[in-house]
Amino acid sequence: MSSFDSTQSAAQVAAQTVVTLRDLRTHCVNCSVRELCLSVGVDREGLHQIDALVSDRLHLKKGEALYRAGDPFTALHAIRVGSCKTTVLGEKGHEQVAGYHMIGDIVGMDGIGNDRHGGQAVALEDTEVCVLPLSRLEELARHVQPLQRNFHRLLSNEIAREQQVMLLLGSMRAEERLAVFLVNLSERYRERGYSHVEFVLRLTREDIGSFLGLKLETVSRLLSRFQTAGLIEVHGRTLKLLDVPALRDLAG
Repeated sequence: MSSFDSTQSAAQVAAQTVVTLRDLRTHCVNCSVRELCLSVGVDREGLHQIDALVSDRLHLKKGEALYRAGDPFTALHAIRVGSCKTTVLGEKGHEQVAGYHMIGDIVGMDGIGNDRHGGQAVALEDTEVCVLPLSRLEELARHVQPLQRNFHRLLSNEIAREQQVMLLLGSMRAEERLAVFLVNLSERYRERGYSHVEFVLRLTREDIGSFLGLKLETVSRLLSRFQTAGLIEVHGRTLKLLDVPALRDLAG
């Protein structure tokens, strides 16, 4: 059973959760993923200031929501351990996967515009996030130039990501979409120091189809086709890329 009420998101119950001082101290100086986060390029003094900025550290069980559509927006969330997916509701009420986020990624930017989240973020495994209150982040960024540049780069990258998704869904064939998805995953795992040729798919095939604009049956058929062609090897949720150059060629 979830430790949170099923009607509440983790962000909403954070203030109700009793934590120790040790739990609250998230040290950017020693964090293994700080070179992927907002603290990249920040000097030691700046890192200590960011440490003071982090108001909390939330622990999510698989399937728990970090925030839901309509929740008030107060902070960004940096993934320190684990992964999550973000989703939005389509015009007909169906849930659409909008993104897959892993260690070092920051989620919650959808709420900056109107102070409420437009979608939800759900943990795909046991996950830990650092809470970055936006008002305090903006204030600190005025005094720490590398942090300000990283924050602006973060917002720019999010816009670019949305444009790439539009291109992916609007102009690519089904096999190209899946190849792009797999190559992108490979690159992201490489950046984080993990194997870039063998990893666990945290998203279900249905989730992958939702993200790529494909039916579940199409995703399953393409994975089987890629495996028959010697491009990949699939064992349950464990995926091994056998021919990354060929996948890159297919992705264009």
